[in-house]
Amino acid sequence: MDKLYWLDQIKLQDRTKVGEKAFYLSRIMQRGYPVVPGFVVSAENLRQFLENLNSSESLVADLPHSSLHLDVANWRQLQQVAGRLRQEILTATVPQEWVSTIFQAAREWQTSCLILRPTLAVSTATSAIKNVSGLLESVFCQCEPEAIAWALKRTWSQMFRARSLLYWQRAGINLQQVNLAVLVQPVENAIASGLLKANSSGWEIEATWGLGIAIAQGEVQPDVYYIQQATGVVLEQQLGNKMLAYGVDNAVGAFSQPMPNSVLTPDSTCLNTYVLQEAQQKQYALQEEYLQQIIALGTQLVSELGKTFTIKWTIAQQTTFSKLYITQVSSPQSVIPHGHFIRGLGAARGRVVATALVITNSQQKPEQLPKGVILVVPTIAPDWLPLLHQVAGIITEQGGLTSHAAILARELRIAAVVNAKSATTLIQTGERLLLDGDRGEVYRIKGNSKEEMERGREQESGRLRGDNILFPNHPNPKALNLPVTSHLPMIATQLLVNLSQPSLIEQVQSFPVDGVGLLRSELMVLNILDGQHPNSWILGGRKAELLERWSEQIMQFAHAFAPRPVFYRSLDWRSQDLPSLSDSLESSPQSMLGERGTFSYLRNPAVFELELQALASVQQAGYSNVNLLLPFVRTVEEFIFCHRKVKQALLTEVSEFQLWMMAEVPSVLFLLPEYVKAGAAGISIGTNDLTQLLLGVDREQGELAKVFNERHPAVMSAIAQLIQMAKSAGIPCSICGQAPALYPEIIDKLVEWGITSISVEPEAVERTYQAIARAEQRVILAAARRKLH
Repeated sequence: MDKLYWLDQIKLQDRTKVGEKAFYLSRIMQRGYPVVPGFVVSAENLRQFLENLNSSESLVADLPHSSLHLDVANWRQLQQVAGRLRQEILTATVPQEWVSTIFQAAREWQTSCLILRPTLAVSTATSAIKNVSGLLESVFCQCEPEAIAWALKRTWSQMFRARSLLYWQRAGINLQQVNLAVLVQPVENAIASGLLKANSSGWEIEATWGLGIAIAQGEVQPDVYYIQQATGVVLEQQLGNKMLAYGVDNAVGAFSQPMPNSVLTPDSTCLNTYVLQEAQQKQYALQEEYLQQIIALGTQLVSELGKTFTIKWTIAQQTTFSKLYITQVSSPQSVIPHGHFIRGLGAARGRVVATALVITNSQQKPEQLPKGVILVVPTIAPDWLPLLHQVAGIITEQGGLTSHAAILARELRIAAVVNAKSATTLIQTGERLLLDGDRGEVYRIKGNSKEEMERGREQESGRLRGDNILFPNHPNPKALNLPVTSHLPMIATQLLVNLSQPSLIEQVQSFPVDGVGLLRSELMVLNILDGQHPNSWILGGRKAELLERWSEQIMQFAHAFAPRPVFYRSLDWRSQDLPSLSDSLESSPQSMLGERGTFSYLRNPAVFELELQALASVQQAGYSNVNLLLPFVRTVEEFIFCHRKVKQALLTEVSEFQLWMMAEVPSVLFLLPEYVKAGAAGISIGTNDLTQLLLGVDREQGELAKVFNERHPAVMSAIAQLIQMAKSAGIPCSICGQAPALYPEIIDKLVEWGITSISVEPEAVERTYQAIARAEQRVILAAARRKLH
């Protein structure tokens, strides 16, 4: 190790050695701004470490000179390669002199806890790399030699995680071009921490108690302050939901009830989580004095960074005083040519170039939208669906991968990016945008930039050709990128499709699917309600007209897929999902759940009875392939009530008719045998709601995307249990949530456990079919090997 690069001494020529994050912090620090001190272990040290691995693995032996040209579409190969590379790094030995140098330098701070922050630079002028949030994460450790060595290896190994390797290849970056340095800084207890997001129209300050990791991990909803940039006046403030905070060691301070097992870094004991006292949860984290300090700091930074920037800050709690520090500063956009200027979550695949239409208030839904625009809006409720047929792309500021915007976009095959923070502020109506739903990025295309326009045209033509898109938006269903059915491998697991729009029937009915596993009634009927709640139709004496429309909608699906089954899921609405309907269900607009599913049928059975009449009309027309799927069933009593209504409607007179229920409320894990006794002929696992209820995370909150994980052991265990219970009860078990489409790797487990059918969005049919075929082949091969031995 030649040297450590101290923040107050970094020079311009050191930029690629120390990475962008450390470089910009050093620029600010050297201009006199309060920055937490630190030093950088340069990218050259990682290169030397990799060169000296001396591994027998051919994959590792050439590092760091190998480009690792992987087939990133082969997720199994990607996971295996990433796992081997990381294991090699984590089991190797960091030179003792390096560890000693870092330890001796860190001891000067007289701290017990360190944070190692990845700081990245790419040695090419054309690489579009700016926001790698979630790609490389900070690591905490004790200020001890062994802990430092382990934390250093953990930080380095992140460069070879599966998602990192995927990112480098998709961004066209060779590993030799990636310079990963490590910024080492002391960690002190903090009174409060947060962010300042500045732009020309206003500022937003987020704050929480303790260290800022609680915000970064999505474990709290921070307090938010809206500031007028020109005057520094607080225009509005909103109290967040802050139940816990992070601190160092055992210094509880204002906190209480330490939670020793909740530390994010199990191999480190320097970071502790605390449950806040109830009184403190109801207080704002920033006293007026500290708030004004942050505003004053932001005002000064405008002259350094311009009007648009983001900083992370912390108010360190020292022995006799407190001090405001900057812990991170965003790099000015102008420094990164061709970089995406907004990043969110890629919710629906595809790329599109079009003009932006910005709507700042989601509650004011327009009557119509211009055709072919990219809609930019804070959030989307289901009642926007009739308008979305017109748009070319969707950008929302809120929402996760299972939000309404994401689900609607995937079903309509519209490219979409969700959770794109401040999108309605940063984008103006009329701007030309390139929306990349694969990467979750949005680019501004300048009209006077020939290079950008060429790039945009190239991306747009790629979209129209169907590059990286399974189902390009083409009016001719035969042009869809599907294998010829006769050439497909045989699969035993049924593959079904999720639908709601009659306009997609012609394109989807020829897909190699065994039927419709989820016909979303609440989205289907939005096309026929004319902006009025069904209750308004019934009370207004128009029940017969609505019944006819409803029956016709269902009949279109029954006719198109006969004799294949269609599982019609009855209405599952929350009042806040339908702000434009004049007679929404009575439920608190702040409620995450509302009076959903079968519970609402008990409260007001009129609409459910009309649905049953519509299904009976379809049966009377000669179609026996439509079954009923009950949503969000909380209790056996609710199911029995619905079953009685089904019998009264004479639906069970048709022998083929089946009454199923969604398995999405966790109580079904305990009550399934009782539901079967009550008449449930099958279950369909809804992973979206099951995940949010098991993990306690609202799936509409995109900032909690890391926490909302369908692959969480608790969720996977629940799915396995449901499949096993269904097998024991002798009933079929399907899965119709987003999990198999978003994470095809879990299909191996589903097939192994004995799932009877998998239902996915149209865009995921091809890759799900192939994943099922591979999974079944592996199960057969494993069984044959067991028999052999």
